[in-house]
Amino acid sequence: MGVRVVGLLVFLAFGSCTKDSSSPADIKVDKRVFESSFESETDFSGFYITPQGHQGTTYQELTDSMVHTGNYAHKAWIIGANPASTNSVNNNHRGYPTVQFQNTEEGVFKTPCYITLWVWVDMELKKDSLGGEDDWLSLATFTDDESVNWSRTVLVNVGHEGFLHLGHVPIQGQQEYIFQNKSLKFPQKEWVEIKLFFDFGVDGYAKVWQNGTLVSHAKVNNVENKLSQAHFGLYCPPQMISGIVFNDDLLIREVGSE
Repeated sequence: MGVRVVGLLVFLAFGSCTKDSSSPADIKVDKRVFESSFESETDFSGFYITPQGHQGTTYQELTDSMVHTGNYAHKAWIIGANPASTNSVNNNHRGYPTVQFQNTEEGVFKTPCYITLWVWVDMELKKDSLGGEDDWLSLATFTDDESVNWSRTVLVNVGHEGFLHLGHVPIQGQQEYIFQNKSLKFPQKEWVEIKLFFDFGVDGYAKVWQNGTLVSHAKVNNVENKLSQAHFGLYCPPQMISGIVFNDDLLIREVGSE
C-alpha cells in the first residue's frame, strides 16, 4: 500500500460549466469551480492543514488503501481520547485540510453553490449514558468568516442517531429544519455521495442529499452571501477514541440557482 503526505490536487478553473446530470437540478452557467482529487500536495500552499498527530491522537495522510476514483484519497483517523473541552479550550479531534478562498487571487466564492464530496466512514457513534456530550461526526464545515475565528458556521454532521443532517441552522447553535429525514441511516464502511446546496443570500437556505436522496433542508440566517472557508475530513468530540474517515472527489462550484 502506498502512502503520501497529506495534500490536495487542486484545479481552479474559470469558464463555462456544462450541464451536470448528477446534480439535483440541471444548471448551465459561467461560474467558478474548485476541485480536489486528493492526489497530491501540489497547489495547496496558502491553505491551512491541521497538524499531523493533532493532540497526539488524530492523524491524516493520502493513501491508496481506500479510494473512490484516482490513485489516492484523504484518510484521517483517531487513536485515543483527548482531554475534555472547556469554555475556553476546544479539544475536539481535528484531521482535515481547509480550503481558504480568501487566500486566493480570485477571493471568496459567492453563493449559491453546489458541493459534492464522497466519504467512507468507520466510526461508532454513541449516546452518552451519563448526561455528557453525545458522539457526533462532522464531515464538512463551511463559513463566511474570513478570519481564524470561523464565528458563523454551517455543518454537515452525523449524530449518534445515525442520520446525516445540517448543523447550526437557521442560526449558530440551533438545530431547526424545514425537512429532516430520520428514516434513512447514514451507511458506514462504504462510499457515500454527499451533495449540498447553499444559498446565503436573502431568504438563505441549505439542502443536503445522501446518495441522491434529500435528507436535510433548513433556513440559514445571519450569514453573508459568500463562502470563504471550508474543511472536510474528520472533526469529532474529544471523548471519542477510534474512527476512520476517507474523503475523495470534492467539487465546489458557484451556480445561478438550485
